[in-house]
Amino acid sequence: MDAAVRPVHPALAELLPGGGLRAGSAYTVAPSTSLLLSLLARPSREGAWCAAVGMPELGAEAAAGLGVALERLVLVPEPGPRWLAVAATLAEVMPVVAVRPAGAVSDAEASRFMARLRDRGASLLVQGVWPQAEAALQIVDSQWDGLGDGYGYLSSRTVTIAVQSRRSPVPRRARLMLPDRDGALTPVAPAAPVPMRAVG
Repeated sequence: MDAAVRPVHPALAELLPGGGLRAGSAYTVAPSTSLLLSLLARPSREGAWCAAVGMPELGAEAAAGLGVALERLVLVPEPGPRWLAVAATLAEVMPVVAVRPAGAVSDAEASRFMARLRDRGASLLVQGVWPQAEAALQIVDSQWDGLGDGYGYLSSRTVTIAVQSRRSPVPRRARLMLPDRDGALTPVAPAAPVPMRAVG
């Protein structure tokens, strides 16, 4: 029987195998706080407790702007050298755990962690390298908007996100605004086709 899948933002669901975060699986995520928070947003809003380990720069205002329910978000900004044990302990009780590794993870350590995830039905998001990941989310193109010729401020960013999974040999890609001018995630609509003109 397939593992349960936690829903994510529809624009991200189209990229992920199974349409969301599979319970008992790990995902590697590009070093983008906005992308990570976008993955945590819908699970937290739908009642799942989430934790972020080893990310001291992660701010509550940015998390709320991207839709994360702050009342169900636990932050452990400085876990110290036992960061892996801290993340594993949180995975016992939190359905979604995000971690930025402070060092390399061996195959044996990853296997033990994955067994715990499967036992508890939790999902792991890793900003870094992780053996046995279900899928890898990368930002392959990024463009900020809002600056003029010596004036203005950064107001939005358009990115291309590519997802490579073990279940599909062909990467999936999507253009998104992350963040948009309101600080949220918005799909970029494809260009409308140019109508053909009649000749004659």
